[in-house]
Amino acid sequence: MLLALISGFALSQAYRTVTAIIAVALQADFGLSPSSLGLFAGLFALTFGAVQLFMGVGIDLYGLRRTVLVAAPLSVLGAALSAWSPSYGWLLAGQALIGLGCAPAFLACTVFIARHFAASQFAAVSGMSLGLGGIGMLFTGSPLAWLVEQYGWRSGFATLGLLSVLSWLLIAWKVHEPAQDASAAPRQSWLAATREFGVLMTQPYSWGILAMALVTYASFLTLRGLWLGPLLMERQGWSLVASGHLALVVSLISLVSPGLFGRLDPGPLRRRRWLVTTTSITALLYAALGLLHTGWLNVVLIIVIVTVSGGAVLQYAHVRSSYPPEATGRAMALLTMAMFLGAALMQWLTGLMASWATHHGLDPFAAVMLGIAALLCLGATAFQTLPVSPRLRQQV
Repeated sequence: MLLALISGFALSQAYRTVTAIIAVALQADFGLSPSSLGLFAGLFALTFGAVQLFMGVGIDLYGLRRTVLVAAPLSVLGAALSAWSPSYGWLLAGQALIGLGCAPAFLACTVFIARHFAASQFAAVSGMSLGLGGIGMLFTGSPLAWLVEQYGWRSGFATLGLLSVLSWLLIAWKVHEPAQDASAAPRQSWLAATREFGVLMTQPYSWGILAMALVTYASFLTLRGLWLGPLLMERQGWSLVASGHLALVVSLISLVSPGLFGRLDPGPLRRRRWLVTTTSITALLYAALGLLHTGWLNVVLIIVIVTVSGGAVLQYAHVRSSYPPEATGRAMALLTMAMFLGAALMQWLTGLMASWATHHGLDPFAAVMLGIAALLCLGATAFQTLPVSPRLRQQV
């Protein structure tokens, strides 16, 4: 059952990183500016993140199987719309539908693991699930680059749509949940369940956590999911397939790096310092990537950035330590929402930065990478200076 759910998560990983490979083709077909391209890439993360809380409530009230099966067909519709789209507006509509359809994919895996595996197995099984789900990003490396080069960017969406249908059928066939106990407490209302998320926002320490969450995953997704292909092809003159090869390497590193940092977790006393340090180092690396144009050095910087970005996985342990057990699920959903809304915001902002730089005759990729570095610094500063959870102080 878990593997069936992971198939949906893997496809969501593919959809969210597809832009890096098809960006140049989209710009050629629709005449997109960098800001329009950034809006397109960010729309998946925006719709995905905006409904995370509602997906969490839906899973609690109606079950994860029903929630996934109801939402997932939207990604199929969105992929079909994207493959057919005659204009930029239709392309945006398809991207929004894909984000909505993929919204419960990762949350459903997490909830399933929490419900069906012992607490001592949670970290190991979650890490395995993240690794397997990352297979979706491998598809948007060399395989997608070859497919797009041979048959055009529309074939990429058509293929992903077909795979989404197969994933839906697999989940419908394999995933089943225990029948509702007749003696269980009455089902909570949507209003009451949603109101509980608002309580978390009243905690001062939540804002530092959210500030960091808005920029960490966003920086990785903005590089891997949007600017990696254009940077290599336009700044370095690489071919689409060659860019796909590096995207494949980056994806492989992103599967391993979070697990490595998870094993190196220093515990509550030093975890905050590690998060601030890795985020600050990542910011410096992005600044270097923006300012240095040497080809081999850009490749090295990209690889190191992706490796160090794995330290952001410690946010999950930080959240688990910061909130009481009964609020952990809601806090995790809030963290996930912040991560994807931050990704949408950063992709949109970097598109504006690139357009501004191009208009003024400056290097658009320097503007993008320096902008990412600045946002990472802001997130790390807010995380460091805003209050810490009293619960975490007690553990320390």
